Amino acid sequence: MTRAHLLQPVHDALQAFSHGTLSASALSTTARAQTDLLAALPPRYTEVLHGLLDRLESSALFSEESCSFSQKDLVANLEMWVDKARGALDAA
Repeated sequence: MTRAHLLQPVHDALQAFSHGTLSASALSTTARAQTDLLAALPPRYTEVLHGLLDRLESSALFSEESCSFSQKDLVANLEMWVDKARGALDAA
């Protein structure tokens, strides 16, 4: 079994956020709580994830028009992070 299963909570939370059933704050809390996942990845993955989550939480405080970055773009970047993390875990 690969360690890619460690990504499931982040993937599920991201999907729920995308469907409007989870807040940005709850997504961030869930993702940050995945200590086994973050420990299994190179340190740079944690830095990137936390940066994306920080921007997502900030964007939730403003309307889409007044925010300097798009929530849709942040979600796309988080999805890309999940894909790259899966690859890193599978390669390990």
